Amino acid sequence: MGAWSGEPFGNDAAADWAWELAEQRNWSVVRRALAAVKWARYLDQDAAAIAIAAAETVAHGLGRGTQHDGYVEEVVAFVHRAGPPPRRLVKLAQQALAKSTGEASELNELWDEDPAEWIVANALLETALADTD
Repeated sequence: MGAWSGEPFGNDAAADWAWELAEQRNWSVVRRALAAVKWARYLDQDAAAIAIAAAETVAHGLGRGTQHDGYVEEVVAFVHRAGPPPRRLVKLAQQALAKSTGEASELNELWDEDPAEWIVANALLETALADTD
């Protein structure tokens, strides 16, 4: 796993996926990344990392992003073009985050040795996606 932080875009798979947002004007690429993990019995590390990054993108769309550095420049530009995410996408992001950080995730297993930073980052993202209505 090429990871330099526990943040959503702190790994190679997520950073590479961010480039898929370039020139996109709607949430379909994010929806596909989130939906890709919905029915999987076991998530490989890249699928989980991309789903977490997509969930972070939704959080940015809500104005509640948790990562604010150079790795999210494309996310910020995308949200500016696409506008806020549809409400149903927020629910899908919550589900994808839970699955990607759960027992049936290779990424969860890989962070098992030193999980503190990853756990904190995902808890912040979970809070950012929580329904505050």
